[in-house]
Amino acid sequence: MRLSSVQHVLQRLHDIIASDTGKMLSGSAEAEVKTLLDELDTQSLPSQLGQEFLNREVTILFADLRGFTAMLANQPADTVIRILNPCLVQMSEIIFKYQGSIDKFMGDSIMALFGAPVRRPDDVQRALACAVEMQMTMDTLNLAHRQQGMPELYMGIGINTGEVLAGTLGSNLYNEYTVIGDEVNLAARIEALSLRGQVLISQSTYERCKDFVDTRGPIDIYLKGKPVPVSLRELIGIPSLGLHVPRQEKRRSHRIQVKLPFGYQIIENGIVFPEMRPGTILDLGYHGALLELECQLPIYCEIKLSLDLPIVAYQARDVYAKILNRKPANGIVRMGSEFTSLPPEANMKIQLFVQLLVFAGQS
Repeated sequence: MRLSSVQHVLQRLHDIIASDTGKMLSGSAEAEVKTLLDELDTQSLPSQLGQEFLNREVTILFADLRGFTAMLANQPADTVIRILNPCLVQMSEIIFKYQGSIDKFMGDSIMALFGAPVRRPDDVQRALACAVEMQMTMDTLNLAHRQQGMPELYMGIGINTGEVLAGTLGSNLYNEYTVIGDEVNLAARIEALSLRGQVLISQSTYERCKDFVDTRGPIDIYLKGKPVPVSLRELIGIPSLGLHVPRQEKRRSHRIQVKLPFGYQIIENGIVFPEMRPGTILDLGYHGALLELECQLPIYCEIKLSLDLPIVAYQARDVYAKILNRKPANGIVRMGSEFTSLPPEANMKIQLFVQLLVFAGQS
C-alpha cells in the first residue's frame, strides 16, 4: 500500500465518518488509523499464498457455548437461532471493542486473536479484559433469557499466549489470514477444560499480566503430548478496570446431603464411552455434586451422568459434568464435580429436588 494509497483510504474514512456523524476524525484518531494502515501494509498478501508465514507472539482466545448441543436437541430451530445469533453478535462487538480480530466462527465457538494481524504492546491485557466482559455480557443475556422463558447459555473461555506462525492460507479463489502452531492447539485445549462461565489462562499469559489481574490457582493438569504438567489459572477479575467475572456467584446454591445412586460414562475427545459405571451422589446442588466412585478419575475428566430423582419422579439423562477436585476420605474415592451441560427440564428438576429437600429439612 503506497503512501498515496494510504492517504486515499484516510480521505475516504474522513468522508464516510463525516457523512455518518457530521464530524471529522480527530488528529490523534487519524494518526492511529494511519499507523494501522501502515502495519497492514507490511503484512500484505504474498504473491503466492501460503508460502510466507511470519513468527510472531499472539494471544489466542477460544470461547465456546456450553449447553448448546443439549439446546439443539430440545428446542425448535427458530428458537436456537434467536438465542445464538444475538449472542455471537454481542461477543463479536466486544472482541472488536478491544481491538481483537476474529479468526473464525466454528458453530457455537469463536477463535479470536490479539497481536495478529496487528500487534500492540497491550495485546495480552486487552484479550483478558475482552474475556471478562464477554462473561459479564453472557450473564446479562441469561437474565433476559430467564425473563423471556428461554434456556440459558454459558460460555467457557481459554486463553494462551505464545509464538505462532501467522499468514494467509488458501488460493486466489478462497483464502484466509490465520495462525497455526502448538500454542494455538494449547489455547483450544485450555478452552475445552474451562467450565461454564469460567475464564482459564495459561502460565505464559499470566506471566505477562500478573500485576494486571486477579486469578485463582495455579492448577497443574496433564495433556496428551506434553511431557510435563501445564499450569493454568482461573481469571477472577481486573481490578484496575472494575471488571469481575460473574461466575463465582453461579456456584452459590443450596446444597443437600443425599445418598443417590447414579450411573456415568467417561468422555474422551468428545466420544462417550459405552460402559456405564456405578457411583453414589453424596452432596447435590444446582450446579454440581460430590461423587463417590469405585475408581479415581483424572481432574477435569468429563463424564455423562444418568440419575433418578425420586421425590420429583424424574429420570435425569444427558447430564454432563467435569471432575474438579478430589476429596480425601480414608481410601474412599470422592470427587467434586460441576455440571457443564444439561437439558433445561433436567436443570429445573434438579433444582426442584434440591429445594424440596431443603424445605423438608427446615420443617
